[in-house]
Amino acid sequence: MKLAFIIDPIHQLDPCHDTSVAMMEAAQILGHEVWITQANLLSVVEGKAWAILQRVELIPVELVEGRYFAANPWYKLSAGQRAFACLETMDAVLMRTDPPVNDAYLFATYVLDYIDQNKTLVINSPNGIRGANEKMYALQFTDVIPETIVSADKQVIREFVDAKGAAVLKPLGNKAGEGILFLQSGDRNFNSIVELSTFQGRVPVMVQTYLPEAKDGDKRIILLNGEPIGALNRLSSGSDFRNNMAAGGTVAQTTITPREQEICTQVAEKLRQDGLIFVGIDVIGGYLTEVNVTSPTGIREIDRLDHTHLGRDVIQWIEQTLKSKKEK
Repeated sequence: MKLAFIIDPIHQLDPCHDTSVAMMEAAQILGHEVWITQANLLSVVEGKAWAILQRVELIPVELVEGRYFAANPWYKLSAGQRAFACLETMDAVLMRTDPPVNDAYLFATYVLDYIDQNKTLVINSPNGIRGANEKMYALQFTDVIPETIVSADKQVIREFVDAKGAAVLKPLGNKAGEGILFLQSGDRNFNSIVELSTFQGRVPVMVQTYLPEAKDGDKRIILLNGEPIGALNRLSSGSDFRNNMAAGGTVAQTTITPREQEICTQVAEKLRQDGLIFVGIDVIGGYLTEVNVTSPTGIREIDRLDHTHLGRDVIQWIEQTLKSKKEK
C-alpha cells in the first residue's frame, strides 16, 4: 500500500510520543510506502485533491526498560521521491494535523472532500471532522455525559456554576487542556474569567459540572472503527488540576471498566456513520467528557504500558478494509 499522512512539519514531531509516528513506523514495518504532506501543501486540480508529497523512511524507536529511545535523526526524507500528485494515487490518506480547527484546518478538509473514497480511504472523514467539534460532539450522548451547558452569556454561566458549586470551563476550539479553567461559586475573579474566555460574550464556551473523580485520573480510550483497542489513565502533576499530558500530567496503566465499555458501545455506531474511524474518547468518573477526532494521541503510552502495538492494529485494519472493498 501507499499511505499519505497529512501531518505537522515532521521535524516538530516527537517520535517517542506522537501517535502519527507510531502509525508511520507500523506501516513501514508492514512493508508499505509512507508519504507525508502538510495541510498547506494540498490543492484541488481539475476537480481532484492533490498534494506535494514526499517519501519518508523512519528508524523505529526502541523500547528499553520502559523508556523509548529514538535515533538522531529518526527519519530520512527521500529527495528524489518528492512529487505533486493526485491523492487518489494513494491507497489511504490519514488526516493527522493537530488542532486548533481554524480556517486553514477547515479549508484542508474541504480539499479532502475531492478524494473519491471508492478509490482512496480517508481517515478520518473530512465531513466527519467538520461536524464533530471535539467538545460539542459529546453532547448528543446525554446518558453518559456530565451536566453540561454551552453559552457565551455570563449570567447563564454564573447560574449554572452557582447551582453546581464548581465547574470546569472549556474553550470549544482548543486542544491539550489549553484554556481549561476551574470555576467556583463565589470566586471574585468569576466575571474576568468568563469575559476573557468568551471574548466579552462573543464566543461560547463549554461549562461542565466538576467531577471530583478527576483526582483519580482522566482516561483516554482509543477506538478503532468504534471498537476500543486500548486505554491509559492520565494523572495531574499535583500543581495543576488538569490531567492532560501536555499540561504536565503523567500516565498510568489502566483497564476499560464495564461502564466505559457501555460508553464505547453508545458512541460506536454514530462514529462509524460519520466516518470517524480513529478516535480518542476521554472519560472521567464514568462520564464521557470529550470525543477527539482530529489527531487523537496516546498510542505510544499505551504500547509502552501494555506491551501492545496499536499502530500495527490500525494499519492492519486499513489493509483488511481495502482488501474487502476490492473483493466486493
